[in-house]
Amino acid sequence: MPAVTETGTTGTGRPPRSAWLGQLLRRLVSLTRRDPFAFAGVAIYVIFGIVAIFADVLATHDPLTILFDSKGRLAASLPLSSDHYLGTTSLGRDIYSQLVHGTRSALIIGITAAIVVVLIGTMVGLVSGYFGGLIDVVLMRAADIALGIPFLPFVIVLASFLEPSMWNVVLAMALLVWPTTGRVIRSQVLTLRERTFVEAARVTGSSQARILFVHVAPNIMPLSFVYGSIAIGWAILTEASISFLGFGATDTVSWGYMLQDAYLSQALSRGWFHWFVPPGICIILVVVAGFFVSRGFEEIFFPRLRE
Repeated sequence: MPAVTETGTTGTGRPPRSAWLGQLLRRLVSLTRRDPFAFAGVAIYVIFGIVAIFADVLATHDPLTILFDSKGRLAASLPLSSDHYLGTTSLGRDIYSQLVHGTRSALIIGITAAIVVVLIGTMVGLVSGYFGGLIDVVLMRAADIALGIPFLPFVIVLASFLEPSMWNVVLAMALLVWPTTGRVIRSQVLTLRERTFVEAARVTGSSQARILFVHVAPNIMPLSFVYGSIAIGWAILTEASISFLGFGATDTVSWGYMLQDAYLSQALSRGWFHWFVPPGICIILVVVAGFFVSRGFEEIFFPRLRE
């Protein structure tokens, strides 16, 4: 019988587990140099990540504080200036500071939602695809139910029953978005469980848990990364949507909160483009970056796509 390597292969030349992460990072760096779209997506995430980390330093004012001028008058609807880079809102709040702090809220929601969706979807896909039978039937029927529920209306209903919070988006995605990832992971596991290295692991006496998480799971992690990068943009877009509709948190500044505030103040009809255009552009950039990065991941893990 062929010798089994520490990754569970049968001498097929696959790298050991200790070198898998290093090779992945090197391929990521190589991809960003070769693929301009992947490089653009990573660059956008890096820039927004830096802004989110140093938001307290970059912001010139508290984003929710109502400002007054030196004469005690409300600093409302001020134009762009050296004191207010993007002017102020109709209530006298600094728009630039809101934009900066909105970056932090967006990334917290996006990254948290992506992690939750990937964890649930990956676990469901692994268990359903590997064990099959009644477990597979139950999990896939649960996925069918989740896919049949309209997402945005569900988030709105959820937000109306719970206390307004940005975590409502994370909860909604954890309940409804995982089936997409889970189904794709399941289809991949259905083929992997029949591979030679899995059979070899069974013959050597490996437990079901070890086969599932040591031998099968590393092979489907690329798909999890792809769907995770897409989920980041989806979560940010959803939070902006419910905040714009008035179901978001009122004590936290987000890009959707800014758009709703601008809409209620009739910023478009008054020509205050500096109020609603910047958050709209930021939302577009982050969502597009997620698709750019997922496109790059696909080329890393599925080299045939380059052809």
